[in-house]
Amino acid sequence: MRKLTAIGFAIAIATLPFTASASSDSHSDHHPTASSTTSTMADGEVRKVDKEAAKITLRHGEIRTLEMPAMTMVFQVKDKGMLDTVKVGDKVRFSAENAGGALTIVAIEVVK
Repeated sequence: MRKLTAIGFAIAIATLPFTASASSDSHSDHHPTASSTTSTMADGEVRKVDKEAAKITLRHGEIRTLEMPAMTMVFQVKDKGMLDTVKVGDKVRFSAENAGGALTIVAIEVVK
């Protein structure tokens, strides 16, 4: 009986990494929650809004998801409607992605 318990324990320990990775893999196609989206957001300040060209210039801190240091640069926006929610001088939190070589803001919110 003791060997069976030891074998059962060894099997349980050996399968732990696979169990953990299987459960995390099953969620790889989920939509981000508010908390996971927030953790991928960067801080910035609006410097220019170009509604016609669907672009925004931000002075931003580090963007970890893009491995980008702090700087001022122009981004495209995924949806022109986002530009109606911001104005020059606003402090913002935003999420950006590299969409086919174009750095694009996919979410933005004014910090109050």
